[in-house]
Amino acid sequence: MSWQTLEQENMELAEFGRARLAGRPAYLATVRRDGSPRVHPVTPIIGGGHLFIFMEPTSPKGHDLQRDGRYAMHASVEDTGGGGGEFLITGRGALIEDAELRAEAIQYASYSPADRYSLFELTIETAFSTTYDQDGPPVRQRWRQGQNQTDK
Repeated sequence: MSWQTLEQENMELAEFGRARLAGRPAYLATVRRDGSPRVHPVTPIIGGGHLFIFMEPTSPKGHDLQRDGRYAMHASVEDTGGGGGEFLITGRGALIEDAELRAEAIQYASYSPADRYSLFELTIETAFSTTYDQDGPPVRQRWRQGQNQTDK
């Protein structure tokens, strides 16, 4: 499912995720050849209903995604009190070689990707958010296509 599917099914969660991810560093977890996790900082690009990341063609995370597309991406909180809240997505990444999609990703990027960079689109299987209120319990939202849940 694309970012657009998340927007269509849970706009509030998609907007929260956009605010936490777009143009900011996030942490991408991929699966190494031996099955262990690997974590990398990335700068996600959200636009046109897509979630993209660019990376060096020699990047281990790119090799991981090409071999086993599973990933998890987490937007870090701003401070030790959970400032800004957390956003986590899981899904699969795929190498994109389509020139039109590459041009679209470049258009939405907050930086100028080098020509040599590989482009990946990340599909979304699940999305989660947690926000922290000092006067009450954390508020959690969960999404899987066709399912929405908020815990207050």
